[in-house]
Amino acid sequence: MSSAESDRAVGVAALLVTALGWGLGWLAMKVVLQSWPPLFGRGLAGVMAAMLLATLALVRGEHLTVPRGAWARLGMAAFTNVFAWMGFSALCLRWITVGEAALLVYSMPIWATLFAWALIGSRPTVRGFVALALGLSGIGVLLGAGGGALSVEKLPGIGFALAAAMLFALGAVLNRAALAMPPFALTAWQVGLGCLPMVGLSLVLEQPAVTSLSAASAVGFAYMTLIPMAACYLSWFAALRRLSPVAASTCMLLVPLIGILSAALLLGEPLGAREMVSMALTLGGVVLALRK
Repeated sequence: MSSAESDRAVGVAALLVTALGWGLGWLAMKVVLQSWPPLFGRGLAGVMAAMLLATLALVRGEHLTVPRGAWARLGMAAFTNVFAWMGFSALCLRWITVGEAALLVYSMPIWATLFAWALIGSRPTVRGFVALALGLSGIGVLLGAGGGALSVEKLPGIGFALAAAMLFALGAVLNRAALAMPPFALTAWQVGLGCLPMVGLSLVLEQPAVTSLSAASAVGFAYMTLIPMAACYLSWFAALRRLSPVAASTCMLLVPLIGILSAALLLGEPLGAREMVSMALTLGGVVLALRK
């Protein structure tokens, strides 16, 4: 195996780890929402994850110093990759269901394709369009029957969900070239800068009952802290360094599929022919996107 093939294999593995961790994160978030509001749950998990990543960075001998002139890029990356992605996708749950949120948030590959075409000249191929069509068809089959009408009352949620999708896609394109910082330190800064404002906004807007966390919600919160907010951000940035933003974004269509299927298996939600058709379509799109 050549070095390029080996590098790509690492990128694919990192991408699958990200999709699995973030997919199960929907299930964890549903459990945490039983005790805490969305912004507070995700924001606090992110702040604690950032502290853990910073500690690991120091243990690994990494410096936490931000290079001169890099603060603007770091702030932009934290806003698109963390605050908008995790914060807006959590906030939209105040107005729309998890199914509607997943369907809208994971329109992200469409925006990534358009941004990559417009900003870096990455012209989409016919196979890329087919992969997107297959993947989005799978998500549509899975969620379409139970999504319900997107009424006027749901417009704020729709707006936040689409903003999360578009800004994360923009970040996937613009932030592909990593800052000159070690990986753990860079991820700690991005997660911390992106999540700390969520906690502040939550204290004002949501007024959470901090002591109301149940045992089940505590397990879900621990998972969100360690996996989606810490490990998965490391693996996502590793994948972006090795794969095109369009391919990486298309493969993130696995996330809502994993989330809803895991809810079916662990929470007893329906799992039938529609879910199986959805899985086949989505996996077909992902396989096409990952082919050379």
